[in-house]
Amino acid sequence: MSDYCLVMVSCPNKDEAAQITAALLQQKLAACIQHQTIDSHYVWQDKLEQSSEILLLIKTTRQCYTELEACISKLHSYDTPEIIQLPIEKGHAGYLQWVKDSCY
Repeated sequence: MSDYCLVMVSCPNKDEAAQITAALLQQKLAACIQHQTIDSHYVWQDKLEQSSEILLLIKTTRQCYTELEACISKLHSYDTPEIIQLPIEKGHAGYLQWVKDSCY
């Protein structure tokens, strides 16, 4: 199993994305977080929905995931936030070492 992972989180706006980003970086739960504006299409409570969101791409370690998820859940305004962990199977050795060194 990989020691590194990418966590995807969608936020309703830039302010909430910035708040979550700051908290994760200050607590050393993430090494790098990228923001991307996206259009989301989904079914929620039996209704077809479409919304503009901010997607966070969070680079972290598997060791940090449980605390990272708890921090996001505490700060996120959605009842059921998207928090998806994807393993990083391979990557540039120097970059992965930086991720490891940047997280607690």
